Amino acid sequence: MRNAYSTQAPKKAANLSLNSELLAEAKRLNINLSATMEKALEKEVNQRRKTEWLEQNADAINACNELTENHGLFSDSYRVF
Repeated sequence: MRNAYSTQAPKKAANLSLNSELLAEAKRLNINLSATMEKALEKEVNQRRKTEWLEQNADAINACNELTENHGLFSDSYRVF
């Protein structure tokens, strides 16, 4: 799946509320919060876009699966396995 956003887009400041102990430990471990949040947010956005796409295309997917179950694949006669 391609990116949901431009990797060249400018950065924008954002305020977050985080567990204070978790934040302190992240700072102690020198974790780059911006990079970590961006990776986590990218993963979440991609997962939700995938879920959204599957929901929007469920009827077409089911119709295709039903057609295949009823009539098989056009290549079935050529398969040797």
